Amino acid sequence: MSKPNLARRVADAAEIALANRKYVTFIDVVTGLRWLHSRHVDTWRQGRAATLAELAAVDDERLVQAAGLLRDWAEAKGLRPVETPYVSGSRDRRELRFTAAHPQEAFRTHWLSPALSEARARQLTERQSKAPDLMVVAPLAPWTCASCADTGPYLIMEDDRPHCLTCADMDHLVFLPSGDAALSRRAKQESGLAAVVVRFNRRRKVYQRQGLLVEERALEAAEERCLADEEARLRRRERDRDRRADQDVEFQERMAAEIARLFPRCPAERAREIAVHAGLRGSGRVGRTAAGRALDANAITLAVVASIRHLDTDYDRLLMAGVPRMEARDRIRETIDGKLAEFRGQA
Repeated sequence: MSKPNLARRVADAAEIALANRKYVTFIDVVTGLRWLHSRHVDTWRQGRAATLAELAAVDDERLVQAAGLLRDWAEAKGLRPVETPYVSGSRDRRELRFTAAHPQEAFRTHWLSPALSEARARQLTERQSKAPDLMVVAPLAPWTCASCADTGPYLIMEDDRPHCLTCADMDHLVFLPSGDAALSRRAKQESGLAAVVVRFNRRRKVYQRQGLLVEERALEAAEERCLADEEARLRRRERDRDRRADQDVEFQERMAAEIARLFPRCPAERAREIAVHAGLRGSGRVGRTAAGRALDANAITLAVVASIRHLDTDYDRLLMAGVPRMEARDRIRETIDGKLAEFRGQA
């Protein structure tokens, strides 16, 4: 890949992160480039890899080049650099390394938007500087503790090797499953020692949070606090549901307007239907991806293509007849291209 082409792809990935969060990190860029999957980042943050580079699909020099291009883009945009420490979620809290042989400053720098207020920027910087939660893994396969050769339901990494909770001096903690955000937050606040429990989801290929390990007395104290304000929490949840619904409507309206801009001959009602379908909260569709929320032109086009595929072609009938998915897509490609040209006013 040529340097100008890579610079453009780095800029595209950074623009999406900046639009979503008002700041950009090197991790945002390399995951946006598909050089790393989020599961690789999780593995690295857990302290299960010596460097991030050993998990990447490209070599160290390519990562260094991407970091330099990110810096050039950020400086041209007037973003503010903040160097942020990266430490592992293992008990030793060691400093995480991106590559083995290169200076780490370029990788650790976070680029903040000048639109952020000083208070928000300070809050963000403080949060980024905090050590991550201790990470405990609920393994899927049999394993053996590196210290005692025993096993157990959970392991924690130390010195790149798995240890049981007894050897890690954490066997006095009790498990609190996910599901009650207020209880989890308060139990963690009350507990002098706590750890997040994750399990690898093979289908989605990501580590998913299962709950917390906390001190038993902390869990009891948190349960008492939650019982005292249950009614207020119910009212707050109802308000939050209404607020999220309003936000979804606003986002879908903006997406429909962007569809109309990119495809001026697309009927207005069709544009609204595409936006509502693609932007449905929790659907996992293209409108809920980072690119979709940023109203990226490619993501908008993918949403329109999906609508055309199901409403204007024989795609669904071909699938029901047993035609392989990729072959079915090849058969309808000409129809889709023609409909896109029509919607763009090119037909």
